[in-house]
Amino acid sequence: MSAAEVPVTTRFAPSPTGRLHVGNVRVALLNWLLTHKAGGRFILRFDDTDAERSREEYVEAAREDLRWLGLEWDEEQHQSDRLDLYRAATEKLKADGRLYPAYEMPEELALKRKVLLSQGKPPIYDRAALRLDATARERLEAEGNQPHWRFRLAPQEIRWVDGVRGEVHFEAEHLSDPVLIRADGTPLFILPAVVDDIDMKITDVLRGEDHVTNTAIQIQIFEALGAEPPRFVHFPLLTDLQGKGLSKREQSLSISELREEAFEAMALNSLLATIGSSDPITPFVSLDALSENFDLRKFARATPKFDLDELKAVNEKLLHLLSFSDVSARLGALGMEDADEGFWLAVRENLTCLADAEAWWRVCHGEIAPIIEDGAFAEAAAALLPEGIWDADTWRHWTEAVKQATGRKGKQLYHPLRLALTGFERGPELQNLLPMIGRKRAAARLRGQTA
Repeated sequence: MSAAEVPVTTRFAPSPTGRLHVGNVRVALLNWLLTHKAGGRFILRFDDTDAERSREEYVEAAREDLRWLGLEWDEEQHQSDRLDLYRAATEKLKADGRLYPAYEMPEELALKRKVLLSQGKPPIYDRAALRLDATARERLEAEGNQPHWRFRLAPQEIRWVDGVRGEVHFEAEHLSDPVLIRADGTPLFILPAVVDDIDMKITDVLRGEDHVTNTAIQIQIFEALGAEPPRFVHFPLLTDLQGKGLSKREQSLSISELREEAFEAMALNSLLATIGSSDPITPFVSLDALSENFDLRKFARATPKFDLDELKAVNEKLLHLLSFSDVSARLGALGMEDADEGFWLAVRENLTCLADAEAWWRVCHGEIAPIIEDGAFAEAAAALLPEGIWDADTWRHWTEAVKQATGRKGKQLYHPLRLALTGFERGPELQNLLPMIGRKRAAARLRGQTA
């Protein structure tokens, strides 16, 4: 299969050390949209080689969050199951002279960096470990020092065309040889990510701009392992309105919290897929529509800011677009099993979250505490309630009769009727609600009775 025929394959690779937040999920969503639009494969890969901090509860929580958003995956992998692959890659790099042992303690490295910075020099590792001969290494290990292993960068320019940043280049001599293997033998994420991307035939890596330097290093690791690097895209990191990064360790804007606050999944998807792009932030009712609109060329390098109020606005606009078929099952789950399309169309433009519909269901079909401003006026209005079948014209005919009988008009006419019938200052058009409220319930409320 030629390179042009390889299906687009992306991955979302969270570390299961905390709950997903909007910054994590934005990365997952953008990868999913690119893949879905191209008809490719989306892999969920848990970077769980850190056994001390990885938790199964966070694995399950990530699955739950992604499923809520509709971001189904084609394959799931766990790096903890793939350690043999990483060991094989490690041995190859050692045999080829690209991995070398180093023995400096963290305190020694910190002092070296401090000295270099005080001299106005970049804190680049000096490769002192390469100057150790076999005798020196044996002595250090005999003293109980276990080596960590550094990747020896080739002294050349590293270039790639980034999907957002354009032409990117690094001079390898301006980078420190990275540690790929800890002293306890466990790999840092840089090496497993490359091994997995090769093995899983990842074609496109979309991630945050905090990985740009890692990408430069990983490109050389790809080449050292005899593989062609994937295409890279680095998006500016999402921040809050104050410019603070979103950290899962601080539980900032976790997906579980947003779900519990009754936000619509597609409201969050719509915002995260368009924020930072040239597109206006507008609600999309489906992931299919969102993926059709997705285009990497629309994204810029400016830092996008996540605004919870903006999410609320998108959420409200989305609800106003949803059809009854989109919400009928969920209305039933909220206790509105008998809700029909007429009810939904009557109330949807007055909702900020779907759960708000329950209050209007009570107005139409349950009991409320009416608010009576003027008992005599309300009694007069009750006496004029028409008999027979009520429809969308009933409100107009009834209020005209009340107007003629009482001399009231405008707000003085309509406001006290709304308070008595619904218990709310404002809400859906009463011409739509009144037939659902019905004559018996309307008469009781106008007379101040809980009904």
